[in-house]
Amino acid sequence: MTKRLRAVIPIALGLSLLALPGVAHAQPAPCFDPTAPTTVEEQRLDDRLTPTGPEVGPELARLGGFADDVRRFTARLCEPISRSQALRLTLTSGTELWRAAVERARSAQAPSAQAPSAQAWDAFDDRPLYWARLLGTKALRQWQPRGWQLTATDRAKLVDSFDRASRGVTDLRFAPAGVRRIAVTGFDPFQLSGTSVRRSNPAGAAALQLDGKVIDTPSGPVVVEAAVLPVLWGSFDQGIVERFYGAALGFRPDALVTVSQGRPGRFDVERWAARWRGGFPDNNDVAARGVVPDAAGWPQPAHEFIETTLPHQRMVDAGTTPFPVFYNRSFCEWPVGSIPGTGTPSCRADEPTPGATAAQGSGGDYLSNESMYRANRLRLGLHATTTAGGHLHTPVLGQPADPTALTDPTFERERRAIADQVVALVSVI
Repeated sequence: MTKRLRAVIPIALGLSLLALPGVAHAQPAPCFDPTAPTTVEEQRLDDRLTPTGPEVGPELARLGGFADDVRRFTARLCEPISRSQALRLTLTSGTELWRAAVERARSAQAPSAQAPSAQAWDAFDDRPLYWARLLGTKALRQWQPRGWQLTATDRAKLVDSFDRASRGVTDLRFAPAGVRRIAVTGFDPFQLSGTSVRRSNPAGAAALQLDGKVIDTPSGPVVVEAAVLPVLWGSFDQGIVERFYGAALGFRPDALVTVSQGRPGRFDVERWAARWRGGFPDNNDVAARGVVPDAAGWPQPAHEFIETTLPHQRMVDAGTTPFPVFYNRSFCEWPVGSIPGTGTPSCRADEPTPGATAAQGSGGDYLSNESMYRANRLRLGLHATTTAGGHLHTPVLGQPADPTALTDPTFERERRAIADQVVALVSVI
């Protein structure tokens, strides 16, 4: 495990929000302890592209129109509030943030690089939701309730409630029976160190476009419900994938599709998911390596590899544009009789060897592979035989050409093109 060492900014989050450009300054709110520990993700909220430029995370939240949402949430925390009211507040505020982000993503806004107002900021930008969520979870970690003590366990429940709700995990609203249904997840931005704090994730952007969307297809309408997953090993250990897809499977969907960012210049429908973590650090700079853990409370059949049941050839042949679409058959395994995690795995594109231990799925050994593995392990464990499942990797999205810029027209066009093609590929499932 590695840890990012940084000093905590000596101001309360209430002041940080109120100090956003265009918002009146105020004294630090008395209900936040600025010395309380925060996560590595949350500590990136003060990162800047230039010494005198704005803090990137709060600025993107503002440009996306979410500064008022976060300010209302933190102001409510500073009012007299009970434990039960706090739990309701985290759930309702998180849900409202998610629904506002979906509404914004589905608006008729046209891309407008370096737009002067939130109303003109690109509707396909997934980053404002990501940073607004972190402002909310940081507030909860530093919150000091009036008149009662908040235990570490209770605080963790509040953070988890707000986080899951603001991801769409608790907001499944599938239509009545008789309509085809698909459940989809994307991911947060990741690899955010330094100027890469600007990164966007087209898989997350696509999820925001898809949530609640009704797609007309030759076989009838399809209703999609979506959520955005964290790039955190710990959240996966706690079952966030199973929580979303477990709830979705209760509606007997036609398909589960996990989506993440993959290779440059191409889409891949991945054939295999593997029961192995490769150790690459997550958004909290935590590394994890070894067998994918079980998620408590869910059926956990022990498959080394799980094969996609998505209509991969139909997706390849659909002619979606502008990127080519491939069916990726590759995988890696630790040979029979070897100690998993030692030596060099065998990598091929045929069939896994009976008795061998999985080392990489077609989509690698990071959280994208694990999202496919967990969703489909659950699908198999719940005997959802009529539900297809698999993973779609999008092309890699670059960053704005100017290292001091938050966006530019090329960056916005590419993100929009990728997200639109994800929607098109989901529509042919």
